[in-house]
Amino acid sequence: MELCSVCSERTPKYRCPACKIRYCSLGCYKKHKDTCLPVDKPAPSNPETKTAVSTESWSVDDLLHEDDITDKVPLQRLQMLGQSKELKDLLCNPHLRQLLCSIDGAERKEDAMKSAMQEPLFMEFSDQCLKIVENDAKSSEDANL
Repeated sequence: MELCSVCSERTPKYRCPACKIRYCSLGCYKKHKDTCLPVDKPAPSNPETKTAVSTESWSVDDLLHEDDITDKVPLQRLQMLGQSKELKDLLCNPHLRQLLCSIDGAERKEDAMKSAMQEPLFMEFSDQCLKIVENDAKSSEDANL
């Protein structure tokens, strides 16, 4: 069984988008983000591949590898985000809404996310999302014990 790369105590549920290490909780994420060393992706050797657009259809499952399956958040937990007063309050901020729209519309979403992670407001939003999802997951685990 794989253990959290930060605390080495629990099974990891999440993967850092920048360096791909696995972690188990918001606390471990906060510890890790200060020392995260992003993994650089190799540039395509053929410049035409940068501008080529695929016309093939794809799904989210096509983008995930088998070891990423534990990174998926069940729909029930995602719905908890929509019920959060704290998140709704944060989303009243026009700067945060603009930031989220710019990430969503970015051609290079990974770079847009890295940039957004430098914004304290976005970090607060991200932390709150993780907290809601993890608290719900912990409640479910505690109920199963």
